[in-house]
Amino acid sequence: MKETPKIAVIGGSGIYDIPELVDRESHEVSTPFGKPSSPLISGSLNGVRLVFLARHGIGHYISPTEVNYRANIYALKAIGVQEVISISACGSLREDYAPGDIVIPDQLMDLTRDRKRTFFEGGLVAHVGVANPFCPELSAQLYSAVQLAGANAHLGGAFVTVEGPRFSTRAESNVFRSWGMAIIGMTTAPEAFLAREAELCYAVMAHVTDYDVWHTTEEAVSVDLVLNVLNKNTRTAQTALNHLVNTVNPQHDCDCHHALANALITQPEKIPAETRQRLGLLVDAYLPKTGQANPLE
Repeated sequence: MKETPKIAVIGGSGIYDIPELVDRESHEVSTPFGKPSSPLISGSLNGVRLVFLARHGIGHYISPTEVNYRANIYALKAIGVQEVISISACGSLREDYAPGDIVIPDQLMDLTRDRKRTFFEGGLVAHVGVANPFCPELSAQLYSAVQLAGANAHLGGAFVTVEGPRFSTRAESNVFRSWGMAIIGMTTAPEAFLAREAELCYAVMAHVTDYDVWHTTEEAVSVDLVLNVLNKNTRTAQTALNHLVNTVNPQHDCDCHHALANALITQPEKIPAETRQRLGLLVDAYLPKTGQANPLE
């Protein structure tokens, strides 16, 4: 890789077809958690090196449940990324968040059931703080970039993630509305939580494609409806990224970059060597070097 990209974009395989993106390279990356969803595509945008990852694979053949979220986030961490922009489709659970709008959420509810939600297993326990699951600074910068791109944008709202791949029943949709959820999707959890464990700043550009199924006078969500809005919004997302790279400073210090500082609870001598090696990329900065005494004892 010619230059370490500090900013990553996770989204559909078409999002990196930005006309202004030059000097493209494709990279195969392996991780202790398996292969990422797709090769990493790096390129320069306005002089800033970015890397793109197709969450559902090139051609969208990986279901939301089957996405290897841990491999995706680990791969980005391994190549030196510090900021992650997630681009995803969502359904609106509010009248004022209309199809075609873009939402930068500030809260997240995880209703998934069948996914690996953490890197920490096999004898190493960490309790990472996610009271604010999205990076506030990166989210604010993303919101400004989306506005500059001409989109009708909303800053804030709770994003509920469901297992999928099916869409909601009307009863479920109305329950989510009664809980105060703003938008609904299938991929932001556990992606956001894994990004926090990897000490990466993470923000979401959520494209409203429909009113889910709760709205009585609007068309219910369907694949055709989702793709129609996403296709229209692709250039908006690309333009927003053009603006964003001019404002994001990956070198800035952020609480996200120190999320594990007070999260590890396992005594170092109790951590199996295999687990220590597997998670070294994430934890070595916080553990005594192998063979050293625990400084807390």
